[in-house]
Amino acid sequence: MDRKFLVIGLDCAPPEIVFERRAEFPVLNRLISEGHFGAMRSADPPITIPAWMVMATGRDAGRLGLYGFRHRTGYSYDKMWIANSLSIKEPAVWDIIGAKGGQSVLVSVPPSYPPRKIAGNLVSCFITPGPENEYTYPPGLKAELEAKFGPYVFDVVFRTEDRDQIRDAIFDMTARRFEVLDYLIQAKPWDLFWFVEIGVDRIHHAFWKYFDKAHHLYEPGNPYENVIIDYYKFLDAKIGALLEKVPSDTVVLVISDHGAKRMKGAFCVNEWLIEQGDLVLKETPKRGASIEKTAIDWDRTKAWGWGGYYARIFMNVEGREPRGIIKPDDYEKEREDLAGRLQSIRGPRGEAWATHIIKPNEYYEDLRGDYPDLMVYFDDLYWRSAGTLGWGTKFLAENDTGPDDAVHAQYGMYILHDPRAKASVRKDIDIIDVAPSILKILGLPVPGDMKGRPIL
Repeated sequence: MDRKFLVIGLDCAPPEIVFERRAEFPVLNRLISEGHFGAMRSADPPITIPAWMVMATGRDAGRLGLYGFRHRTGYSYDKMWIANSLSIKEPAVWDIIGAKGGQSVLVSVPPSYPPRKIAGNLVSCFITPGPENEYTYPPGLKAELEAKFGPYVFDVVFRTEDRDQIRDAIFDMTARRFEVLDYLIQAKPWDLFWFVEIGVDRIHHAFWKYFDKAHHLYEPGNPYENVIIDYYKFLDAKIGALLEKVPSDTVVLVISDHGAKRMKGAFCVNEWLIEQGDLVLKETPKRGASIEKTAIDWDRTKAWGWGGYYARIFMNVEGREPRGIIKPDDYEKEREDLAGRLQSIRGPRGEAWATHIIKPNEYYEDLRGDYPDLMVYFDDLYWRSAGTLGWGTKFLAENDTGPDDAVHAQYGMYILHDPRAKASVRKDIDIIDVAPSILKILGLPVPGDMKGRPIL
């Protein structure tokens, strides 16, 4: 490989900020003015896990068998598993590079805990429980980094009302991460250097209502109005300093895994299912009770849901679930009926919603893992799905599990800057186009089962 490829991952960065306010970010603006850029359609679902691995492997979530952070274990009512690095069974671009004798450096690319062996060096991501755990490959890299920079900061607490603390913690985390990046990019050999800054995601979730004038909780003149843009300016400068340390011929890809936008509220999907007669409880739940800790009458329940940026709906099928009641022959009819009713949900003022519903077995060509019966994006993801119970209403003005001002948007952004092909070209892409683009630019063969198209 005669070229180097640097991937700058900005978790959750939306095109609306990066492109529409580009003049405020001189480094990103230069890359835009000399490269290909545009919106990037994210994975389905557009969640950090699986999106970064969809990007890195060129395979969709169905093929990866990943539909979020947590997954139901088989058809159990009360068992679940959390996705981690061991959940990834498909080769990523760094595996292909390593097989051809190349080296990679990976920093905080989700999910990368527990650390797996790669051809090169790895620092694990925000799902790492803490710095007391092993979080590097090779293992000795941990001591090397901590001797220079202290314990690595993986994430911050961002669902709290102490906004000053969140702001300061995010800026500090990012500053410390770039110290590590600056060192690794000079001290370690690499053909591919890929890192993800999770602070972008955290700053959005904690400060979006202070920034977005269209947010229903926005207050003019609030003291946090400029926090998000100030963070982008800070990050832009850090990226500029990092770029000064790479060879001038390096190909640079700045990219997000999904976008962000204001949260209009949270829709209590299980309250709605109770109202519809699909979910039957044995007792009145406490305010904010989780579905897992609520006594459910399974002998009369047809469906229940999980919350998150999108809703996962599970159906109670005879012979599949332990106490299923939907006859297998009626499954498709019942699912279609439920999907139709979900599609017709309107907002709290009777307004129409642009709800999108996915039937996994029809949507994904190769469907693996523990998938739900229905995936629901309420009102084009503007309304978060609240899975908790006991609210006495179907609509909440805020998130049900702690402060959160933003939701995920289907479209993220990318900027691809190749010093050998400078030209400002706006071109929208799909997330599965990234892996074949990296391999093609590095002169490596693109596997035939990667469906994406190289950007250049």
